[in-house]
Amino acid sequence: MSRKFIAAVCTLAMASCAPDETRDVQSLSDNPPARDSAAFSYQAEGWMAGALPEIAAALQSGELSAEEVTAAYIERINAVDWAGPELQSVLALNPNALDDARALDARREAGETLGPLHGVPILLKDNIESRDPMATTAGALALRQNITERDSPLVEGLRSAGAVILGKTNLSQWANFRSNDSMSGWSALGGQVKNPHMLDRNPCGSSSGSGAAVAASLAAGAVGTETNGSIICPSNVNGVVGFKPTVGLVSQQYIVPISSSQDTAGPMTKTVTGAAMMLNAMAQQSGTGEEATDYAAALDANALEGARIGVLRFAEGSNADIITHFNAAIDEMKSAGAEIVEIEEFDPAAEDFWGKSRSVLDYEFKATINEYLGDAAPAVTTRNLDDLIAFNEENADIELALFDQSIFIGANEKAGLDDPEYLSARDEVQAAAGRDGIDALLGDNNVDFLISPSGPVAPRVDPVNGDVWPSWAGAGYLAAIAGYPHITVPMGTVHGVPVGISMMGAKDQDAAVLSYGYAYEQRTMHRADPQYLSSAEARDEIGPAMKRRAD
Repeated sequence: MSRKFIAAVCTLAMASCAPDETRDVQSLSDNPPARDSAAFSYQAEGWMAGALPEIAAALQSGELSAEEVTAAYIERINAVDWAGPELQSVLALNPNALDDARALDARREAGETLGPLHGVPILLKDNIESRDPMATTAGALALRQNITERDSPLVEGLRSAGAVILGKTNLSQWANFRSNDSMSGWSALGGQVKNPHMLDRNPCGSSSGSGAAVAASLAAGAVGTETNGSIICPSNVNGVVGFKPTVGLVSQQYIVPISSSQDTAGPMTKTVTGAAMMLNAMAQQSGTGEEATDYAAALDANALEGARIGVLRFAEGSNADIITHFNAAIDEMKSAGAEIVEIEEFDPAAEDFWGKSRSVLDYEFKATINEYLGDAAPAVTTRNLDDLIAFNEENADIELALFDQSIFIGANEKAGLDDPEYLSARDEVQAAAGRDGIDALLGDNNVDFLISPSGPVAPRVDPVNGDVWPSWAGAGYLAAIAGYPHITVPMGTVHGVPVGISMMGAKDQDAAVLSYGYAYEQRTMHRADPQYLSSAEARDEIGPAMKRRAD
């Protein structure tokens, strides 16, 4: 490990280092490689261009060491995330990462392999606590000193399986629950995450950094979190696999919260197998004595054969390119032996569904964020939502520079979770999305799972207007509000911008949904490597058409 890398870890993770490690050291970010330099390419090469399962296998065989892999990822983060195209997807590096990697190498040499992820570097979204000397900030200045020195259960699971906690990823601040006019992928501490496929395109959120980092090969895998779309959408637009488990399968403990009824963490990786391997480590044990599900071993490349699939035509959107890709995906599933059932119409069976679903989040955010802040690190001065709103007003030049805190203010006006209005709204929207939504769509049409596009084509980042999305495609809100499993798998690109296909199933059918995604992935292999284009105008079919033609 060079002194440059050590300096990068210590400085950018805001951690202290011994004087002899940092003296007269210059970070690689001071000398970013030239875009057109023949000596450097932003695209990953060799083992780093591979996926988590291949990296894990190379570690197991001894072809790679954990220290070597960890050091290489730190170098790449320094060169591609903090310099070069400056993706700004990684908020902090773990100062302990290299020591942890060396310790794991020593254990392997001694014949003490911890599990399938032994030595595999993983990034955590920066609303997930780890015991390492890194703050858990949700991207906010108010939590900059929130070093709790405790592992969330999912992180404890990853460590037990041998993973190296590499660092924390940037995100839509407060998981995109601060303002109605927010920007996906922006946080006060991390700035704006860039989409590595097209740098001016929206990385979506709130797990923006996790999606961009995985796509750009800055770690073998990353953990995201979702309340409604925050794993699926950034996975979709960054061209990776994202899996949102059944709510409760992965513990919510020690994660900066929004909603006790919808929040879940989930894996974001290049492949379905990688996601299943991570989920094995992250999932809570049942405690009933039953053998834990091995989600990776359960993957079946023939899962589509004989399956009945509900096609959510009402959610395919209006973009002709997305519909073309979606129809091609359906044809692939037919070729694999699946039976297709077209579902043309659906409306949530709840009055004011969208208003009530948002109200539920407001109630739950106020309750859960007050509880979280009350138990935050001692150095944190904001101990409830009132304090947080006041802090942001006092630091408006940083926190409110681009958009307001209208969601915070509205949520703070809500009563407690014993309010009949909350209880009624929660029950109504959960029934509309679950029992009368996904469950009814599956049962009434006698299908095994549901498919739709995962979302629209990513628009440009717009710091003036905030997020400005085209007409939406997808029905992921059903899985989010019901708390059911949902996977997105790449299904192609539109002028270089990735789009994915969504698969949703019934509660606790996580293994089946992963397997359906795996079967489609293995037939198509549509994941595209990022090209780091400055804009769509950098593409041959678009650039010339944007210029005036001389007569």
